[in-house]
Amino acid sequence: VVVWASPCDEDGEMASDRDHPSELRYEYPYPAPDLESRYPFVVLEPRRFPAHEMADRARAFHQVAEARRSVRVFSPEPVPRELIELAVLAASTAPSGANKQPWTFVAVRDPDLKARIREAAEAEERINYLENRMNAEWLEALAPLGTDHHKEFLEVAPWIVVLFEQRYEIRPDGTTRRNYYVKESVGIAAGLFIAALHEMGLATLPHTPSPMAFLRTVLGRPVNERPFVMFPVGHPMDGVKVPDLRRKPLEEVFVEADGNLDGAG
Repeated sequence: VVVWASPCDEDGEMASDRDHPSELRYEYPYPAPDLESRYPFVVLEPRRFPAHEMADRARAFHQVAEARRSVRVFSPEPVPRELIELAVLAASTAPSGANKQPWTFVAVRDPDLKARIREAAEAEERINYLENRMNAEWLEALAPLGTDHHKEFLEVAPWIVVLFEQRYEIRPDGTTRRNYYVKESVGIAAGLFIAALHEMGLATLPHTPSPMAFLRTVLGRPVNERPFVMFPVGHPMDGVKVPDLRRKPLEEVFVEADGNLDGAG
């Protein structure tokens, strides 16, 4: 239950409740006093903008995001480690189940290690593409992209960043504690990582050679970590081409639900 306090307007009439959202009072406030007495809380300082500026900012963000494309042909031009670190910091602001932040970003620029990753990835992809581990429907979906088992970009891109999900925590004493909503949390972090790279002018490709278990072995990660997605990162090669793809229009991806909807068909 939500209770709205309705102040009077200048003429003494009751103003519309929703014209004054700051006056809202929850029946069950958060944090409850007993919770705040046991755990630290701080006052949020939200960013507030006039409505027209909010729309302008949203359009500007969409314009930037609309230009993002996955890239498979990278320049070998070096990328400073600091830029990778900044992208990881941005990604790590993602919300996560119980704030467990169950992710590890493992960055690789060593040429020998990148070569090992490519070799192992191509071995799996060779089975996928050439030995029928992928079914016909899957291959048909990939056909417009022209992908195959050759993954040269894993060596050419200056960085490979492998995002691992932490299925559970390993405490200093060796005991374990489960993490919750791991895939949802790590997926959000992955999206922010991609957005951060794009914002600074770098390109990437979410790459998931299947299966990916070899990455934990090659990169020496602990048993509680499992590879989620791999990102080659760098500048696109000059003149690189990408598929001329169509993004779904708003009416295909957005629905406003109301109380008049019938049950699902």
